[in-house]
Amino acid sequence: MGLSYSSQFIVGSSIMRPFFVLLLLSWYAAIPVAMFAQDGDSQESAQCTFDDGKQMIVRYNSLKIGKNDNPPYGKTWSPGGAAMTLFTEAEVTLGGKTVPTGGYTMYLVPGKKDWALIVSKNTSASAAYSESQDLARGTMESGMMPEAEKEFKAFFGHLGPKTCEFNVSFGKVRAWTEFKEK
Repeated sequence: MGLSYSSQFIVGSSIMRPFFVLLLLSWYAAIPVAMFAQDGDSQESAQCTFDDGKQMIVRYNSLKIGKNDNPPYGKTWSPGGAAMTLFTEAEVTLGGKTVPTGGYTMYLVPGKKDWALIVSKNTSASAAYSESQDLARGTMESGMMPEAEKEFKAFFGHLGPKTCEFNVSFGKVRAWTEFKEK
């Protein structure tokens, strides 16, 4: 005689509920890897955790920078040949626009003074950029670093309980903007 448990007992149990929530969240957080990975690409990632435990994760292709390389000023850019991908467990704002929980692509628009970050509703990292898919756009402040980076880098800084600063560096330029949890 085998043991039989009803799904009501297992999932409804206050002891088991945290286990299932963690299992679902870990599966859900893994979706962007499978959904956005490109064959042969070297993927990098950056993440920020808000004080309530919800995370934002950005994945992007690595990109080596040559001595005379410059980003395409004034044009939409996908470093490494594919859009960066964003997964957020929290509803956030960028440039005053709401970005709901979910998966998105992101693009940069480098400028000589300021840059822009675009969050797109498109979820295919290999698709061409389409302005009609824009969800949010934020201005990125920029500054010069004393030493040039040899690779494009993206990273987060946790500035406060509900604020994650997204940073990119390309050569001697660093650009940044804030995502705020709603």
